[in-house]
Amino acid sequence: MVESKLTYEECRRQRMEENKKRMEELKLNVLARSLKTPVSKPSPVKKRVSKPKPASAPVRRSSRVADKPPPNYNEDPFEPLLTRRSYQRRNLLNRVYASDEERASAIDRADEVQSGLDSQYPSFVKPMLQSHVTGGFWLGLPVHFCKEHLPHSDEIVTLVDEEENEFPTKYLAEKTGLSGGWRGFSIDHELVDGDCLVFQLIKPATFKVYIIRVYVSEFNDDNNHVNKKNEENENKENNKENKEDSSARITRSAKRTRSSNLFKS
Repeated sequence: MVESKLTYEECRRQRMEENKKRMEELKLNVLARSLKTPVSKPSPVKKRVSKPKPASAPVRRSSRVADKPPPNYNEDPFEPLLTRRSYQRRNLLNRVYASDEERASAIDRADEVQSGLDSQYPSFVKPMLQSHVTGGFWLGLPVHFCKEHLPHSDEIVTLVDEEENEFPTKYLAEKTGLSGGWRGFSIDHELVDGDCLVFQLIKPATFKVYIIRVYVSEFNDDNNHVNKKNEENENKENNKENKEDSSARITRSAKRTRSSNLFKS
């Protein structure tokens, strides 16, 4: 056993010496040392080259605007299209909903008003809902009417009531409805659920609006009260005119009597 081990060790030593000589012949030791200690090469520094500034040359312009002064973009600040007005918020808990009969009656009366309008100007009837007159205050318009008669981009649309008061509103073409400004119109005219409006397009971006109230009795009473006051004022003015006429007649007659008495004397 010992002899076999020695022979194995001797064979192993001989093989190691042979391998070592072969490595020295191939210079593998030098290569291994060079790999263990890597040499860091400095990276070349790139020199910055300054670009030459372009010579000042006249700005190229179209011949159409060559004679005109350059545009000035530092103008006055942009003014908003619509001036915001402050309104009190309505109590949404005390909403009053119109009945189906009252709605149908208001729509029938609105159709009568529309039939009496000039057919030269397009028009449509719009019944009011709670979303139109409370809460969100968004008024959607008929899509076919908007595509046929209204602008295809967002624009200011003016609403003119029956007293010729104008209310600018923001028309959204993509949503075919009135947004900003409609709330003020609704609150100023005290619109409620069930009222019916007739919109008549008198100009490309101007509507004449006729309001048909769903509750006729209340507004009739108010109108009668106003008419009575107007009649009373007219009667007072007529009485004043009559008194002035009578006093003028008396003074004329007195002057005539005086002149006649002078001629007699």
